[in-house]
Amino acid sequence: MPKDRKYVSLKKSGTLNKDFREVKDKLFKEHSFFDAKDLVQVKYEMLRRVSRDETSVTEASRAFGFSRPSFYEARDSFDKDGLAGLIPRKPGPKKAHKLNDQIMDHIFEENLEGAKSIDLKKIIEDKFGVSVHPRSIERAISKQKKKKGI
Repeated sequence: MPKDRKYVSLKKSGTLNKDFREVKDKLFKEHSFFDAKDLVQVKYEMLRRVSRDETSVTEASRAFGFSRPSFYEARDSFDKDGLAGLIPRKPGPKKAHKLNDQIMDHIFEENLEGAKSIDLKKIIEDKFGVSVHPRSIERAISKQKKKKGI
């Protein structure tokens, strides 16, 4: 795959190593097979270097452009999920954590799903002490309706 297509692919998949210039390891400098822009390859080679070549964590982290805590995080992810564990995940919450089941049940039990989201925001704040953006409430109700087939 040509370099520019690979770059676009890495960027699109979230596996582009933005700090590729920090990779000082000689394999990445001397051999075209090793690509410092490929974050998964860099992390894997860093882990392999410590486990197989008996390089210290400090040396490997420095050579591959990572901090020691990042090394341990990568190792734990790799131990848990294999190669897939080295692929970065999107940051942030994975689901609506403020609008829990208790709040959503209350909205549907009281037939409040037709109310204006700004009014629901006030009800949720008063009853549950949780501040939620009106648009988040709208999305949660829509998702719940789809789930229940309403």
